[in-house]
Amino acid sequence: MVILARVNEPRTLWLLRGYLTLVALAWVVQRYANLPLTSKLVDALVMACSLALAILWQGELRRLMELLGTGRLDVLFGSQRADKLASSSVGVLSEAAGRLSQIRRGGLIVLDLGSDLRPEDFLNPGIALDAQLSVDLLLNLFAIDTPLHDGAVLVKGNRILSAGVILPLSRQGLNRYGTRHLAALGITERFDRCLCIVVSEETGTLSLAKQGRLERPITSSRLQELLSEALAQAPKSSGKSAGRSVSVDSSEPLA
Repeated sequence: MVILARVNEPRTLWLLRGYLTLVALAWVVQRYANLPLTSKLVDALVMACSLALAILWQGELRRLMELLGTGRLDVLFGSQRADKLASSSVGVLSEAAGRLSQIRRGGLIVLDLGSDLRPEDFLNPGIALDAQLSVDLLLNLFAIDTPLHDGAVLVKGNRILSAGVILPLSRQGLNRYGTRHLAALGITERFDRCLCIVVSEETGTLSLAKQGRLERPITSSRLQELLSEALAQAPKSSGKSAGRSVSVDSSEPLA
């Protein structure tokens, strides 16, 4: 019942229902029908379907084992409202970043996952907004003719807390990278529970910075996967961290 309650995708739910129906049919045949050959065939079919589901859901099963192993059952039995809220925020961020990438408009979005970032953590805290997260608002904040487009947007949950935020640059001093990417690396070097989405104004390339590491280039769909995974993992440790080495997945110059 817990698994059924946590399944949101219709196709996944249909697969699970079909599998449970097959298991129920196998039980009925073994229980009430005196058909040894049919019972063996149904058992073999159930086993094949079980292996197929294990392959299809290997990510979900690994996540389930991690939750059981760490004792974080609160996530497993968590409210559906919180899951839908997180999923909605991830969708908005991914769509906005994808559209910025298509029109080659630079963008820098900081996603606070629990670091409780404060104004003093930035070089300039920007303008406080506390507005509902939306694609249109993000696109407007990064419009070239607005005074806030060069700074970062700080997002927590489904709220845009502030815009025009000036972030500390990376400690690594990588001169071949643009200011946005150095800022993304800088803030994620200092805070573990913090992600930073970067859209290159020169090339439109999407990047995601996490713990002083930059993954690029990525698509908007890949960005959505990474954000969903980060929200699901929700690391317990937070706060300022020691300096980390920066690994960049591409040597292509960034804007």
